[in-house]
Amino acid sequence: MPTGSVPQLTMPLHIPTPLLESRALGLAAQRTVWLKMEALQPPGSFKIRGIGHACQIHAQRGAKRFVSSSGGNAGMAVAYAGRVLNIPVTVVVPQTTTARAQELLRLENADVIVHGASWQEANELALSMVGPDDAFLHPFDDPLLWTGHASMIDEVANAGVVPDAVVLSVGGGGLLSGVAEGMARNGWGQMPIIAVETEGAASLHAAMQSGHTVALDAITSIASSLGAKRVCEQAMQYAQQRPVQSVLVSDASALDACERFLNDHRVLVEPACGASLALAYEAHTALAPYRNVLFIVCGGATATIDQIRQWQSLSK
Repeated sequence: MPTGSVPQLTMPLHIPTPLLESRALGLAAQRTVWLKMEALQPPGSFKIRGIGHACQIHAQRGAKRFVSSSGGNAGMAVAYAGRVLNIPVTVVVPQTTTARAQELLRLENADVIVHGASWQEANELALSMVGPDDAFLHPFDDPLLWTGHASMIDEVANAGVVPDAVVLSVGGGGLLSGVAEGMARNGWGQMPIIAVETEGAASLHAAMQSGHTVALDAITSIASSLGAKRVCEQAMQYAQQRPVQSVLVSDASALDACERFLNDHRVLVEPACGASLALAYEAHTALAPYRNVLFIVCGGATATIDQIRQWQSLSK
């Protein structure tokens, strides 16, 4: 296909993911545990649902390039979408981005620019590069993303599974916003959400304590995908409008959950995802009121078992 021509894709860029009942996590948690396996998306995480949706809309509007500012799952999703749609992608990543993450982005044909000590600095450069024919893809704060992410709840509802509560990890709040939107449009508007963060990356927890979004001084958790200093306003609104319980876990708990989940389900997820899975493995008291719980296995494109075990050795 000639460079610059956009294939007319009517199908979504994400795939419908398996909904599994986990015997291993169910026994550990002493209740029924369902897993929505978003780690099996082609770019490795749930992000392709919302970002794929947004990229297709931007392509239909005539975008000639996609620009992103994430060296993690969002950047991977943009790079994947750009390759499939045959639209060039530029991803600005901070200096903290691993060599593996940069390599994965380049494998998807993205132009990778390394800039700044933090995501905020990388994001500022990315925004300055956006021209009139470009589309900027924010990692989590965009209504197009939330609408796309909501499709995972449509799939659960269509399968006939109605949980008592939904457990998910929170970084910038894009997953929470999308899941809440999906729950609302399937009549689950008052079903509780258990929002899990690691200590040191708890921007939603800080916002819920303050009654408004606040900026963390620093991200000190190894769960870097949860490392948004400020949660998006939409996530905070949902936390105020519907039952959302904030739960914090340690890095050690998240890392242990990653290793146990690999053994139990032969899927490697990153610590940001392990944070929510830790509630099942530790039979956390937050699960006590519920007998039938859905966990969003959000994934993680850049996780390696060597890195997880290295972090484990440092966290002991």
